[in-house]
Amino acid sequence: MPLNNIIGSVVSAGIRQWVRLFGKRVDKKESPWLDCPMGETGRIGAEFYSRLAQREHLQIVASADAGLIPDFDRLRGHEFEPADIQPEIRDFYEHTSRYHLEAWSEAPIMTRVFLWGLTRFVSRQMDQLNFPVSSLELSNGMTSEIIPMVDRAGELCYTGWLRRLASNQRVIYTGLYSVGWLPETSQPCIKVSFPLPLGSSTVFLRPEAQPDRSLKLISGGDRFGQSGFYRMVDIDENHWRVRYLRTLRETFHLYVDPRGDLRTDHTVRFLGFTPLRLHYKIQPKSHG
Repeated sequence: MPLNNIIGSVVSAGIRQWVRLFGKRVDKKESPWLDCPMGETGRIGAEFYSRLAQREHLQIVASADAGLIPDFDRLRGHEFEPADIQPEIRDFYEHTSRYHLEAWSEAPIMTRVFLWGLTRFVSRQMDQLNFPVSSLELSNGMTSEIIPMVDRAGELCYTGWLRRLASNQRVIYTGLYSVGWLPETSQPCIKVSFPLPLGSSTVFLRPEAQPDRSLKLISGGDRFGQSGFYRMVDIDENHWRVRYLRTLRETFHLYVDPRGDLRTDHTVRFLGFTPLRLHYKIQPKSHG
């Protein structure tokens, strides 16, 4: 509807202007750890990957064995040892295409209206970050597609992870995954970028092994340069404006349940509240 598009455009422009006004001016050459593909004006959607490949002269190499982190050992650092993690978790990250996901969501009533408005007016217009507010939206399942992108020399540049609602193919997440290094730590993190119109939302997730050999990925940090959430806007050829949102934190807990199924609990916290929880059951595609 035209009115929805107008509201979405105004809200999106307002967020970008807020980042321009209150974000940190960052020199691109001095902060390569933040570098990530930015979205163009308008719709992101599943087509973003083909547009990115064309723009950067890359090739999309489809594979039934592709993984988000092809070599899990790349996360080894002073604070994390990959060998301490259950092998099922490692296999999922190295061979993500072999798995399918079942998902459930939970949003408290007091935040459900806000999330509904955000997805209705902003996310649907750009076909990106369509957070499932209720499990009914996920009742028909979620599709998962891993999209490796390589340069002319065959080197992996980006790994896309496209997730959509199976019922209507609406994009939930158009993401780009890699291993990143932050300036204030020698511990590698999982870097996840979500292209947005004229910008990006980028999250650095710090890996942490648990006593039961499960894995937690934590975005919480205290200041710019640490793990956490970075809202970025491209302002010119040499600079970004970047707002580090210390009050927005995400935690992923990957574990194997007593029945041997791999599961993930995803918790989003903002200003001390928990507006959204997602739960995933992850199984091999040949299961059952």
